[in-house]
Amino acid sequence: MKEVKIGGTGFTGSEIILGIMRMDSLSVDEAVKVLETAQKLGINFIDSADIYGNGKAEEVFGQALKKSSLTADDFYIQSKGGIYNNPDRGYKTTRYDFSKKHLLESVDGILQRMGVDHLDSFLLHRPDALMDPAEVAAAFDDLQSSGKVRHFGVSNMNPGQVALLQSAVSQKLLINQLQFSVMHTGPVDFDIHTNMTDARSLNHDGGILEYSQLHDMTIQAWSPFQYGQIEGTFINNPDFPDVNAALQKLADKYGVSKNAIGAAWILRHPAKFQVIAGTMNPEHLKDTVAGADVHLTNQEWYDVYLASGNDLP
Repeated sequence: MKEVKIGGTGFTGSEIILGIMRMDSLSVDEAVKVLETAQKLGINFIDSADIYGNGKAEEVFGQALKKSSLTADDFYIQSKGGIYNNPDRGYKTTRYDFSKKHLLESVDGILQRMGVDHLDSFLLHRPDALMDPAEVAAAFDDLQSSGKVRHFGVSNMNPGQVALLQSAVSQKLLINQLQFSVMHTGPVDFDIHTNMTDARSLNHDGGILEYSQLHDMTIQAWSPFQYGQIEGTFINNPDFPDVNAALQKLADKYGVSKNAIGAAWILRHPAKFQVIAGTMNPEHLKDTVAGADVHLTNQEWYDVYLASGNDLP
């Protein structure tokens, strides 16, 4: 599998990432199979967050890694923190928390659950309206100097938020996680509809794709096969016949699955995305990984874009 430079640095990661958000639903043996399949397919990048399964996803990962034929050195291990899920309210999110205390505690918990001594990267999980950049900087410095975290990034942030944080932290912010897929095209809609007055000309993201390219930030696309936020998958969904027909046509041409074409569509963008595959099904993971070897033509990319319900001015 091809690899991309992370944040314009000298180290690289696989184009497809294994996201373990759903790993809490697996037995340890099932999780072992997922990890070993991922590694054999060329995936060397793991993404998690401290809130996934209220921590159980990382516990299962840690147990599976220990039981598997693999070690932590086989993967670039990444997690996220900064969302507070309140146990007194059924683990409902009641605040975002980028305080130094919360971030340090978050990383300590992650390391313990995953059974590793450091994270290769730690991302702030969604923006905190009360973020004090200086306090985040102090947390990052402590985490890096202690050897607990090597690199840092963010998720779901716009250019102004990234620039504000980068002005305070000494470490280069390498990564931004954003929702982007065939059915979640907002960042490119705005680009295409610049100087127009229709709904797609509204700037929801602040030009984050251009900002990321200008500042060598790697974008990791989450929910690559979902519509809405977490409503469900659009693949083989009868509510989306046109896009499924377009994906199937290309799947037949390239001898892969529709999931692979969905991944290839994201990877075709010059921002050099990584795609976070959250499936816990080894066969579905193989299907997705095949997309890394498909290079869509310009016309094919636009055909899928139009089949998704978009238009061109």
